[in-house]
Amino acid sequence: MKSAPSIDAINRADRRKAIALMCVAVSLFSVLDTLAKYLANSTGLPVTQIIWVRFAGNILLNLLMFGPLLLLTTRNTPHKWMHFARSMLMAATTGLNFLALKYLQLDQTVTMFFIAPLIVAALGGPLLNEWIGWRRFMAIALGFTGVLFITRIGFGGVHYAMIYSLGAALTYALYMISTRYISKLEAPELMQITAPFAGFILFAPLAYAQWIWPQTVLIWVLLLLMGFIGGFGHWLLVLAHRLAPAPILAPFTYVGLPSMTVLGWGIFGDLPSWWTLLGASIIMSSGGYLLWRER
Repeated sequence: MKSAPSIDAINRADRRKAIALMCVAVSLFSVLDTLAKYLANSTGLPVTQIIWVRFAGNILLNLLMFGPLLLLTTRNTPHKWMHFARSMLMAATTGLNFLALKYLQLDQTVTMFFIAPLIVAALGGPLLNEWIGWRRFMAIALGFTGVLFITRIGFGGVHYAMIYSLGAALTYALYMISTRYISKLEAPELMQITAPFAGFILFAPLAYAQWIWPQTVLIWVLLLLMGFIGGFGHWLLVLAHRLAPAPILAPFTYVGLPSMTVLGWGIFGDLPSWWTLLGASIIMSSGGYLLWRER
């Protein structure tokens, strides 16, 4: 029986391109989270309404990118349940993350997502047959210790909303794994179209029950912009996972830390604590080593 190629045997140019796409996607997600936090805390809009509009905007973006006729092709795919499961994971990740953003600083929520690479690395082998070497695993584990400093787990002062962030990290890791798996079977356009439907349907009754009409044009623009940014970020995420294995891409979630910190300070006046800075230095050292390995 022929063994699967190792990660190091995959085309390095494609891997570097995939890493670049991943970094841009994560930066877009930082802007998305910033908009979500601003809308939840400054406009009085319910979180469920913000989540639903985010998915509605994503669907509108897909219609503009691919046209309505491509929606009909979803009926012919033999992998409907895979798309449904992936869409549910995206809905769960967004819902839990937006709930956490209402109570936590941006730099706190993004660091909880750094648990995702460990989960992807642990499950990428048995689920995707994409095994990583011990050096990469040790680098990811080192990055995880930085997360412990940032969240101050075991040192007191842990907000209950950290549970939302932890749940979002778990579902996000599974979402990345499912994205990598389905990307081998389906066209990226089809993956992009099916991703937001579960969230759009599930949060519709909750948003309707709590609906508050936005009072200004600016709020409407920010709501739609949130959907567009999130949709385009997930499109780049799909393209990245077609080029490189999930365990290679997962650690570059760390890129979100500096962007989230800058946005949190510039917009909300939230300065990172010394715990965050200490953990960030550990995490960025880990990510720098992984990038050096890829070069």
